[in-house]
Amino acid sequence: MKVGVIGLGYVGLPLALAFAEQGHDVIGLDADSRKVDALRANESYIEDVFSESLAAVAERLAATTHYDDLAACDAVIICVPTPLTQSREPDLTHLVDSANSLAKVLKRGQLVSLESTTYPGTTRERLRPILEESGLAAGRDFHLAFSPERIDPGRTDYTVRTTPKVVGGLTEECTDRAAALYGEICDEVVRVSGPEPAELTKLLENIFRSVNIALVNEMAMLCERLEIDIWEVIDAASTKPFGFMRFEPGPGMGGHCLPVDPFYLSYKAREHDFYTEFIELAGKTNQNQPAWCVQRIERALNEVAKPVNGSNVLLMGVSYKAGVGDIRESPALKIIGLVRELNGEVSYHDPYVPELRAHALKSVDPSEAVGAADIVCIVTAHPEFDFERIVSEAALVLDFRGVTRGIEADNLVRL
Repeated sequence: MKVGVIGLGYVGLPLALAFAEQGHDVIGLDADSRKVDALRANESYIEDVFSESLAAVAERLAATTHYDDLAACDAVIICVPTPLTQSREPDLTHLVDSANSLAKVLKRGQLVSLESTTYPGTTRERLRPILEESGLAAGRDFHLAFSPERIDPGRTDYTVRTTPKVVGGLTEECTDRAAALYGEICDEVVRVSGPEPAELTKLLENIFRSVNIALVNEMAMLCERLEIDIWEVIDAASTKPFGFMRFEPGPGMGGHCLPVDPFYLSYKAREHDFYTEFIELAGKTNQNQPAWCVQRIERALNEVAKPVNGSNVLLMGVSYKAGVGDIRESPALKIIGLVRELNGEVSYHDPYVPELRAHALKSVDPSEAVGAADIVCIVTAHPEFDFERIVSEAALVLDFRGVTRGIEADNLVRL
């Protein structure tokens, strides 16, 4: 089988590698020529994909920027970004552009599967009409399906192979084709009745997390006023063997999915005169979390008679989660901007993110920076960090992740 993958980021590249490792020929397409050049040199730019793995399948994995190369594929999987606009509405620009280009080379009998996170109806109402400009009819001349990506960067216990794959086709035959495709690389394929349930499945998964994260973040704010340790409360509640699922507070949500998905569903709901007030409230709460963290920085500095203005604020970690270098929607970026608005001097250390060009910052040497900072904020709990050493060397530490539990020190403040 020959498989095409459009978009070679955190979702597309592991997917392309998985098919190639199963012996299939893969054409990986990306608009970024730097990614294509890197793959042609068997150089990975994603933590979860090793360069050695790319080299092992070099004869079966080809990278390109040309859509003409997809014409010979049996199946084409679309994994392009679907961000939000400045007004927090869905931005399908990358998807529409890819669909327009794909329609020009689409062939009879091909399967097109969309994996990009989006609102219910996108596959049928937006993608299908564009592809049918080829003169081919979806469900008759070519197959069309949606299968939500479930990649969790940095995770090793659940992989492309071991994570169940949801698929919903435009017709039953479309679902059959999609299920057969993903069955090549996934141990379990979960069929649903159409693309809309599959699209909504992804949103429900992430909105469930968003709502619970918002709840526990709000509890953390309350616990601060009540002078109760939120971590002690969470640990105690987690001993209940039923009816409770552990979520932890932090500086805010990051990555492409969690901060974005609630707004995708809210957008679609408004088209039907339905307002997802509960979901939107959770999204707003999580969006405001970095601002609350900056207030905690202000208060922590005030307690040692220092203003934010002129203080050296060192952030430990700027990626959105531990063990990866992904900075999409990272709360650390908002914290940097807000501290600068208060005229604070910001620096950061992150072993996975050597540079933040948009903020004109480079990762600093922690052996010098920790001791020189007025306050050290643990924003991302990377496994490489020695938290005991950070607390012992820093003048003041503010832990947003609860990783210093068990350490008692006068210079330590926890969320």
